[in-house]
Amino acid sequence: MIIGTVRETKTEEYRVALTPQGVTDIARAGHSVLVEAGAGRGSNYEDAEYRAAGASVLETPAEVYARAGLMCEVKEPQAEEFALLRDGQILFTYLHLAAEPAVARALLDSRCIAIGYETVERDDGFLPLLAPMSEVAGRMAVEIGLHYLKRPGPGRGMLLGGLPGVPPAHVVVVGSGNVGKNAVRSAVGAGARVSVLSINEDQLRSLEELYAGRVETVLSSPQALADTIAGADLLIGAVLLPGRRAPVVVTREMVRSMGPGAVIVDVAVDQGGCVETTRPTDHAHPIYVEEGVVHYAVPNMPGAVPQTSSRALTGLTLPYILRVANDGFAAAVRGNAALRRGVNIYRGHITHRAVAESLGLPYRPLEELLDAGA
Repeated sequence: MIIGTVRETKTEEYRVALTPQGVTDIARAGHSVLVEAGAGRGSNYEDAEYRAAGASVLETPAEVYARAGLMCEVKEPQAEEFALLRDGQILFTYLHLAAEPAVARALLDSRCIAIGYETVERDDGFLPLLAPMSEVAGRMAVEIGLHYLKRPGPGRGMLLGGLPGVPPAHVVVVGSGNVGKNAVRSAVGAGARVSVLSINEDQLRSLEELYAGRVETVLSSPQALADTIAGADLLIGAVLLPGRRAPVVVTREMVRSMGPGAVIVDVAVDQGGCVETTRPTDHAHPIYVEEGVVHYAVPNMPGAVPQTSSRALTGLTLPYILRVANDGFAAAVRGNAALRRGVNIYRGHITHRAVAESLGLPYRPLEELLDAGA
């Protein structure tokens, strides 16, 4: 199979889907790799490294798309890429289609096969290809919040950990999955007072046991959220429903109750955001102030640490890439349930129920389409 990757064009996105090491492993398996010139530069990989690894370096994304049967990217296709997709071509990338209806429509119109990293799901519910970026985003969220609490700028001018005789900042984490756990870890390490709210009692119990009273765990409800968020210095939104739009659980009134100069980092923005006042920003213009509160809502947060993120992403996606390349798409998804669950769109049909329901569009089971030879 011919596998391709191109330079990411989302604003200030520096990650690359395949590192030179990943290219070496694909080439050793007997497949061809095409890389757009400059695709790895944001992650400090030069074209010469890709050539040495066995890739052919092409000048334009159009050349790569025209020849590759499997396209590996990091973020959802941008508008200039829509016309490059073709019938039956496989696209493997982060899609987050519940928050990107225009992208979903373009993928449907192209009749490509689109697999979302974020919806590849094991039998136990674990999301192996989303996990590393969630870990990065969770840890970054605290660093970012700390930065925007400082002056100059609209923040309160606080040190997260406080000082002897001066209380630490209050960090509230909404959600206890991978993002939430890593945000809690970083906030505790910074010396903050930390509260985490979740509807998952088992995850809260694990955090309680891990941090032995250093973290306040709260079963989430509208009133519990309102009570905990009031006066908080930093709020981290970490709510995830795989394939679906994030539920809005933090209301405008709750945001207002934090007070002027507080900071919100809504990591759930890539699925639409879990805070009512969230609207997407980007790395070039990451913040805005609403209700007196600083909002950071960049959907591709891990793009700010591209070398770490790219290495983690390639290492975890590689087995799935090789499965598709070695066995072909149909055999690969029939033989691997996690990969099969990751297929969002198949040749004009939405094949992930949660995505279809979020977009209000018809759902078709992938197995039914494959059996019918569609």
